[in-house]
Amino acid sequence: MSPNSDSILSQELSRRTALKALFGAASAAVLFGLPARAHAAEASKETTDKLNAAQAQLDEVQAQLGSIANEYAALANKNAQTLNDIENVQGKIDDTQAQIDEKKAELKKKRNDLSDRVAASYKSGGTNILSLLLASGSFEELVANAHYVEKINKSDRDAIEDIQTIQAELDAQKTELEAQKADLEKLKDQQTAQMQDMQAKQQEVQTVLNGLSDDVKELMAQRDSEILAAAQAEEAARKAAAAAAAANKNNSYSGGSSSGGGSYAPGTPQQNAGSGKQQAVVNACYSTPSPGQNWCAAWVTNVFRNAGVGYFGGNACDMFNAWCYSSDRSALQVGMIVADSSHSGTGMPGLIYGHVGIYVGGGIVMSNEGAITSKSLDSFISFYGTGSGVRWGWLGGIALS
Repeated sequence: MSPNSDSILSQELSRRTALKALFGAASAAVLFGLPARAHAAEASKETTDKLNAAQAQLDEVQAQLGSIANEYAALANKNAQTLNDIENVQGKIDDTQAQIDEKKAELKKKRNDLSDRVAASYKSGGTNILSLLLASGSFEELVANAHYVEKINKSDRDAIEDIQTIQAELDAQKTELEAQKADLEKLKDQQTAQMQDMQAKQQEVQTVLNGLSDDVKELMAQRDSEILAAAQAEEAARKAAAAAAAANKNNSYSGGSSSGGGSYAPGTPQQNAGSGKQQAVVNACYSTPSPGQNWCAAWVTNVFRNAGVGYFGGNACDMFNAWCYSSDRSALQVGMIVADSSHSGTGMPGLIYGHVGIYVGGGIVMSNEGAITSKSLDSFISFYGTGSGVRWGWLGGIALS
């Protein structure tokens, strides 16, 4: 966590409160004049500006949450290394203790051997050594035997002293290793506390993020309501204009007839669906506006609601896991959702939530990428299939064909 994280969090909480107050204020839906048929209906500038501001704050807090997540991951890696170090030091302590135990056993044996020899000499009244000395045939042999006896005693003493020295060194080494382990245990406890604090901060920011997300959704609903009203007014005007044109034509010509050539206005779908429900979904794909960046599943929900099929909530990952069962292209039908549960192409949102679109026929998948886009199925799979892979199926399990 950076030093100013608490102040940033406090600012975001204040912004959240301000946004609530801003949204609570009454706002008039000042719609623009009816757009041309080739353009989508629009919401009021006031609502759009509020939504853009809310989305910007949402993105800012999302970035902060991502930063905290990265710091937590780095700290978790350090903690893992500390645990490895503790394990390694404990292994050295165990090895040193084994050596100490070995030297203790060796020292005990040397002392027992010496004790046994002294005891045997005592029981014989010291005659063993005395006999060795008295058995000397000459003074030189007596001196040699006496030197031999002293050499044996010195060898025993030296061996015992060497073992004691090594044991002392091993004891000191063990003490040093135990001190290292104690320091590492303290470091581990500090890192654990920092990780717990980081998790608490993460939860606080997540709470702020959830609130901002709710605000964005409310503003989106308001904007969609205004867009719908504008679209309805546009449609009414178009029908009125068409009726007037037909009346003028009937007044100008008699007995004439005309036939449609199958043309369609720019921005509207061709008739490429096999059923009324499929066509309704395709039509809704072209008429439903983007609810904003990173809201691909919300757009799909709006499309199916606008098409009269039903309401299906959840994010792209939810839709993928619940309804996308096939990657067989021969099973793909118009009106199916096409989704993945995780991909790396769009950063953290894509990794966590995946992406979802709708197949509109002709090898084309439409989806919300901040703006409504149309991609070939191959391009869609190439970009969004880098993680979980792309699959398709009927949203809600409702077969439209």
